[in-house]
Amino acid sequence: MPKGKVDPANIPNDGLTTRQRRLLPITAVHTGPGKGKSTAAFGMALRAWNQGMNIGVFQFVKSAKWKVGEESVFKRLGQLHDETGEGGSVEWHKMGEGWSWSKKAGSEEDHARDAQEGWLEIKRRLADQAHDFYVLDEFTYPIKWGWIDVDDVVATLQSRPGVQHVVMTGRDADPKLVEIADLVTEMTKIKHPMDVGRKGQKGIEW
Repeated sequence: MPKGKVDPANIPNDGLTTRQRRLLPITAVHTGPGKGKSTAAFGMALRAWNQGMNIGVFQFVKSAKWKVGEESVFKRLGQLHDETGEGGSVEWHKMGEGWSWSKKAGSEEDHARDAQEGWLEIKRRLADQAHDFYVLDEFTYPIKWGWIDVDDVVATLQSRPGVQHVVMTGRDADPKLVEIADLVTEMTKIKHPMDVGRKGQKGIEW
């Protein structure tokens, strides 16, 4: 793991000191067909919480009935912060009823509206600097489906005030997101238990 070492040839001529660059907000994208995109994002959020940052998680695709193991942990960490002041505050939001894991009542227009309303809420929070660290989980899908305008997302992220870190997850990230991101990781599947008929397991998938 590199410890802050940089290539002098790649240092931008932006007039900033090394310390100032360390305080810049990070835009991260976790994409690709492999497992672990959301898990890695929640790991980053855990580090951020430990540093006293306020966490906002916004899930865009997983069903509201889908029990994500990290949700229980982060909600308990939020309670711990409220009770003791340790770490940071935590908010966890499911956008609509979820669209990919099971069929839901309502039309595609209903789902698109829910996704757009979720994005507008995030825009408001970014403008208000409501959180220090945002996880936009499965966010690439409503963009891919045309429910959320990628140009609006790009403009909002590039103009957000303060030091608000944002990590987005999901397959098939739009090239425009990849272009503006500071940190991009592509998860590549080599093998998966489901390839040989094994279903999801407790402690592994949830």
